[in-house]
This record gives sequence, C-alpha cells and structure tokens, in this order.
Amino acid sequence: MNSFGLWVAVRLFGTGNNFDVTMGVFGFLTAGLVFSLVNSLLKPIVVILSLPAILVTLGLFMLVVNGLMVYVSLAIVSGISMTFLNSILTGIILSLVNYIVSAALAVKN
Repeated sequence: MNSFGLWVAVRLFGTGNNFDVTMGVFGFLTAGLVFSLVNSLLKPIVVILSLPAILVTLGLFMLVVNGLMVYVSLAIVSGISMTFLNSILTGIILSLVNYIVSAALAVKN
C-alpha cells in the first residue's frame, strides 16, 4: 500500500530533478519497503521527542512528523526526491490511501 501511495504522490507532486523514469515498479516497491522500515523504527522516537509540539498543536504536528518520515525515506532511496512541503502532502496521501484500502478490505461481521 505504501508503494502505491508513493507512486500516486510522485505522479501528483513530481519529484524534482533527480527522478529516474526507468525506475519502474521495483523502485517504488523499494521505496515502500524503506518507508515502512523508517516508520516502524524511527517514527516512535520522533513522536516521543516531539510530544510537546504535538500536544500544543492538538495533533496537527503529526502532519510534520509524517512528512519528515517520507522525506527521510525518499532521501535513502535513490531516484526519488521531494521538497519537505511535498513530503508533508505525500504523508497525507499515504494516510488516505492506507485508510481507503484498509476500509475496502475490511471484513464485515
């Protein structure tokens, strides 16, 4: 799901000068895997450190935290780069894609 969300975001916002068109599906799968690893390893630490800002802004600072996770992930993967503002918007798109796919795959009891 993360790979699909990244693909959608790259198509909407572009990536800058470093985008490799021949990257293809494998590149986006790699970017999705790196994003998942960064989210599971780095995000809890960043959330704990930024907890005062999250509380003061009533949770809106989580958009910045999600954007930072996208920005770090894309910095690790070669071939894709975005500005920080586009990374924040990409974090919003990834959340929406994950929510829509999860809701579509949910089993009704």
